[in-house]
Amino acid sequence: MRFKSLRWRIASLYTLLLIAVIVLAGIILQIELRRILLDSAQARVDSIGNDIARLVQRNEALSAIGDALPIDQELTTPGNLDHWASPSTFVEIDTTTGYPEGKSTNMGNATLGPSPFPRRGAIEYRVENTALGEVFVRDQLIQYPGVALIVKVGESLNIYYQILNQVRELLAIMGVVAALLVGVMSYALSASALEPIDRLIGAMREIRSDQLDRRVGWTERLDELGQLARTFDAMLDRLEEGFARERRFISDASHELKTPLTIIHSNAQMLERWADEDVNIRRESLRAIRDESAALSRIVNGMLLLAKAESGDGLPREPVALDAVVAEAVKSAKSRADEKGLALGYRSQTTPGEPVVYGDPNLLRQLIGNLIDNAIKFTDRGRIDVRLAATGGHATVEVADTGIGIENEALGRVFDRFYRTDKSRNRAVPGTGLGLAIVRSIARIHDGSVEAGANPEGGTVFKVTLPTLTPLS
Repeated sequence: MRFKSLRWRIASLYTLLLIAVIVLAGIILQIELRRILLDSAQARVDSIGNDIARLVQRNEALSAIGDALPIDQELTTPGNLDHWASPSTFVEIDTTTGYPEGKSTNMGNATLGPSPFPRRGAIEYRVENTALGEVFVRDQLIQYPGVALIVKVGESLNIYYQILNQVRELLAIMGVVAALLVGVMSYALSASALEPIDRLIGAMREIRSDQLDRRVGWTERLDELGQLARTFDAMLDRLEEGFARERRFISDASHELKTPLTIIHSNAQMLERWADEDVNIRRESLRAIRDESAALSRIVNGMLLLAKAESGDGLPREPVALDAVVAEAVKSAKSRADEKGLALGYRSQTTPGEPVVYGDPNLLRQLIGNLIDNAIKFTDRGRIDVRLAATGGHATVEVADTGIGIENEALGRVFDRFYRTDKSRNRAVPGTGLGLAIVRSIARIHDGSVEAGANPEGGTVFKVTLPTLTPLS
């Protein structure tokens, strides 16, 4: 179970990585050290072999012996080869047939192995196992007028192997100690590095829908964990805002639905009690139920349309000529404006068929229609102007009215669901409180925006901005 923990996996990974590095370095070091030791042994036997070869070639005896005897006899005289021998160096003189004629006294009864036949060269090297242990041997054929000798110089490798074993043991001890230290340090470092993640996990576990105000608050930490913490805090901000918005939506929806439901229920009771006795009561109650049912239907349809607009999933999108959509929305609203005696005008500053936006034509028509309907509802006299323009890759649609206007402090909230300004709370003004919220959602899923401002001529101006495509052909 421990190795399911990230800190244990990090510590184990670093420890195994270090062990692998130490093992690899140890193998390379031993190979290189063995090569160096063999080169050292070869240099030693070469020095002795070359020294003997020079004596033979000059036909000179050892300085301590004199020149009474031929050089081959002087070399094979017992004890003379000890001049070149040492506790780890052995010298042997053989005939060309492989018979040993002389050797250093430190060899005792042991001899070096036979020379290879046929020979590949005058000097050959080999490592052989003998009664003296493993020996690096230099085998040289020396020929002199009337004389042919094989001079063998061997260097015991026991001391070199002892050095290799000591190095191997030292590397093993260092590897174990280093692995332990790295394991402990890796665990401590990983625990320190992962402690902020533990705090994040603790904060996440404590978060519930009624406790979204918790924050990690690592504003001064600039590393990746600081970025993670700030991203987590930003996510909590969005969640808190979303939950608050949903609570407001439920509260507002409950409030909006409560009144028509209460009226329908009350009139249904009146019909049950007095419908047969009073024709006027029956007529008024049925009219009230019809009107309030229509209001409920508008609210529900508005909520469904808002949900569709906010999700944006699966919406059919196509190139849409925005001037045709705006002109159609203005034409549809003309009769409603005429009923209130309002002048409804439309002016386009673009060429026919432009600008072109990519989206759902029905939703775009709903967006423009909602803005015009909103202007008609809150304008008692005067005019409503709809303007279309395009510049810099964006199209703008403005709907300006000369109505009651919007308070400055309410301009930022008029697009909230079910929000109504103080001037529009009168139930004589029809509406569900969802029209402008739908406008904002439709604009957003089309990568656009909408804003409200004061009309210099009195009233309000709503401005929608949408990205454009290339003109329709």
